[in-house]
Amino acid sequence: MHTNERTHVYARAVETDQVGIRELRANLASLTRRAQEGHRVVITVDGLPVAQLGPVEPDNGEITIEDLAARGLLIPARRSDRPQPAAVMPLWAGTRIDHLVREVRGR
Repeated sequence: MHTNERTHVYARAVETDQVGIRELRANLASLTRRAQEGHRVVITVDGLPVAQLGPVEPDNGEITIEDLAARGLLIPARRSDRPQPAAVMPLWAGTRIDHLVREVRGR
């Protein structure tokens, strides 16, 4: 039995690298870019892990558009200054879009 229902799971495996503090200082820009791409970098001092550099996780557990954009999973809208719609029209199942557009345009 075939269904037209599709389920997509978007996940990215988190890769972890270990770097010493000296290497961190020397390569901070490139390691920060790797963190932005979703990699985690464990920072060590004398071979012991003391901190990690990685992608920012949301505080409340909800993923925002900014989180998805930072992970490269979507491209945010170029314009953020678009006005809100002047009228909100309820749309029921089976409503013809051409009738709705005609009503909004006043024809």
